[in-house]
Amino acid sequence: MSALLKIENLSKSFDDNVGIFSSSQFVAVENVSFQLESKKTLAIIGKNGSGKSTLVKMIVGIIAPSAGEILFKNNPLQFGDYHYRSQHIRMVFQDPNSSFNPKLNVGQILDTPLRLATDLTEEERDEKIFATLKLVGLYPDHASIKINTMSVSQKQRVALARALILEPEIIITDDALGSLDATVKTQLMNLMLEIQEKLGISYIYVGQHLGIIKHISDDVLVMDEGKMIEYGTTRDVFTHPQNDITKRLVESHFGQLLTDESWQIR
Repeated sequence: MSALLKIENLSKSFDDNVGIFSSSQFVAVENVSFQLESKKTLAIIGKNGSGKSTLVKMIVGIIAPSAGEILFKNNPLQFGDYHYRSQHIRMVFQDPNSSFNPKLNVGQILDTPLRLATDLTEEERDEKIFATLKLVGLYPDHASIKINTMSVSQKQRVALARALILEPEIIITDDALGSLDATVKTQLMNLMLEIQEKLGISYIYVGQHLGIIKHISDDVLVMDEGKMIEYGTTRDVFTHPQNDITKRLVESHFGQLLTDESWQIR
C-alpha cells in the first residue's frame, strides 16, 4: 500500500539581507524526506528554530518550497492549489486566541470553509456544522456563541472542528496542545485519538512535549537547524536514539531513555 503523503527532499530558503549591496540565503529546511501512512500519526520534534513550523507550512500550502516535492496519494501538489489542498490537508494552529476573527461566532467560523470549498446549501451547511461540533464534544448551541467569549479549551475544539469540517485525510497540528493545562491537554489528546479511530484520518503533530508525542504518535521525525537528524517509529527513537540531540531531548523530558516496558501501558 502506497503512502498517503510523501515528502521528497523538501527545502526552503529565505533571503537574508546583510547590507545594502549584499544578501545571503538562510536555509530554514534542507532536504527533508518522509512519508505518512493512512490512519497514522507522525510527530515532528526539535528545539525552537529547528524548521518544524516552516516544514508543515509548506505541506499545508502556506509557503512555497524552494525545492523538493509534496506528493498526496502519489499526485504532486503545487503551491497555490488552495481549493484542492484545503479539502485534503488542514491545519490547527498553535494559538487559538490569534487564529480566529474575534467578531465572529462559532457557526460563522465553521461556515466559512464550507462556503468557500463546497456547493452545499445553507441547510446542509448547518447540518454539517452541528455534526462537526458534536464530533469535537461541543453542542449545536455553541454555533451562536462569539468565539472570543469561549475558554481556551473550547477554542481549541472549535479549531479542530474547523480543520475537520471539510473531511480531510490529514490534519496538521502545530503544538496545539502544548500550552494547555494537564487536564485539558489529556482531554483533547484523547479526543484526537477518538476522532482518528472513528474517521481514519492521519495526523502530523508538531510539538515539544514528548509525553504527548509518546502517547499519540506512531512515528517521529527529529529536526535540528533545518535538517532531519532522525526518523523512525516513536518507540525506536525514544528507546534507542541514534543522534545525541535526540538522546538529550528524550532524557531532558523523561529523565532517562525509555525502555520497551514503557510501552506496555500507552
